[in-house]
Parts: sequence; C-alpha cells; structure tokens
Amino acid sequence: MVFSYTYMMTNPHNTVIYTGVTSNLIKRVYQHKTKAYKGFTSKYNCTKLVYFLQFSNISEAIDFEKKIKAGSRAKKEKLITDLNPEWKDLSDGWVFSF
Repeated sequence: MVFSYTYMMTNPHNTVIYTGVTSNLIKRVYQHKTKAYKGFTSKYNCTKLVYFLQFSNISEAIDFEKKIKAGSRAKKEKLITDLNPEWKDLSDGWVFSF
C-alpha cells in the first residue's frame, strides 16, 4: 500500500509555516532540507518537519492540506502543538539515501 502525507515545515525560529502534501515524505523532507527547489521553503529556510499525518490515499491528503491552508496560523499552531509540543524536528535521525 502506498501512503500519502500532509505535512508542515517551519524555519529554525518557528516564524514561518509551510504546508504540503506528498506520497514520499522522506524524499520530500530531504528536498526541503537541501533546498533542491527554489521556492517558498528555500526562501524562508523551512527545513524543520514539525507535523505530518498519514493517509491511505492522495485525495484525502490533498483535502486535509486544503483545510489546513484555509485555516488561520493559530489553527496550524494547535495542530503542531497537539502532536509535537516542543516543535522538534520530527525528521531528526532519519537517514536520507536514495
């Protein structure tokens, strides 16, 4: 089974929150950390994975991503804090090899 993920990344000072969706979380986080693509996350140094939720299909993940993006920053912060109260990088210790 292939899973999909909705996730949130932030910068080292937790001042910017990026919300995304992917079917390969490890690879996508690696791309953010290495700034493989020029865009929002590379511009604002969003290299810290602070939230993710797994779904059984991409449609569910996209729907949840849209719901998060439509919400306020306070709602995003609550989702993160409920899962990860200290806003630690959830990808610490991951081995990135492809």
